[in-house]
Amino acid sequence: MSKLIIVGEFWDFLKARKKWWLMPVIVFLVLLGAILVLSEGSALAPFVYTLF
Repeated sequence: MSKLIIVGEFWDFLKARKKWWLMPVIVFLVLLGAILVLSEGSALAPFVYTLF
C-alpha cells in the first residue's frame, strides 16, 4: 500500500513542480531494474550480461 502512496506523491510532485524531464529517467531505471530482476535465473541471463 505504501508503494502506491509514493507513486501518487511522485506524480503530484511532477505536476506541481513541472519536472517532466524526470519521467523518462525514472521509467528507464524501472525498466532496467525489471529486466535485471526477471532475467536473474532465466535462460536470458547470458544475453542480458552482454548488454553491460
